[in-house]
Amino acid sequence: MKIGTVLKHSLNRVTSGVARGRSGPFALVRHVGRKSGTSYETPIIVQRVAGGFVIELTYGPNVDWYRNIVAANGCSILFHGVEYPIQGLERMDVAAGLAAFTLVQQRVLRLLRREHFVMLLDAPTRPDSVSGA
Repeated sequence: MKIGTVLKHSLNRVTSGVARGRSGPFALVRHVGRKSGTSYETPIIVQRVAGGFVIELTYGPNVDWYRNIVAANGCSILFHGVEYPIQGLERMDVAAGLAAFTLVQQRVLRLLRREHFVMLLDAPTRPDSVSGA
């Protein structure tokens, strides 16, 4: 059995519950299957930054959930109880990706030799959704 399959059916269930909370580094990426059209939720670790979220692709860029959001050029992120629409992705170099995380997280990411970082861009805010408008 592949490690991804084991994680998908064990660890992902635990982290999905944590990601629905209002604190911590976990979020849920909500995406639609590029072939099936089925809606999915996948737990990931994110770092909130100006203009969006930085993510580290633990298993590289060939995982289904990432390929789904690339194909759609977006998704939504449920983070600390708030859903954020994402419209666009930008690959980041390692230095820029690491810089988005805390010093402790950076140390762990360096130790694990992580090298795939992506910026998920917030969708533009509609003028009629701004308070007072």
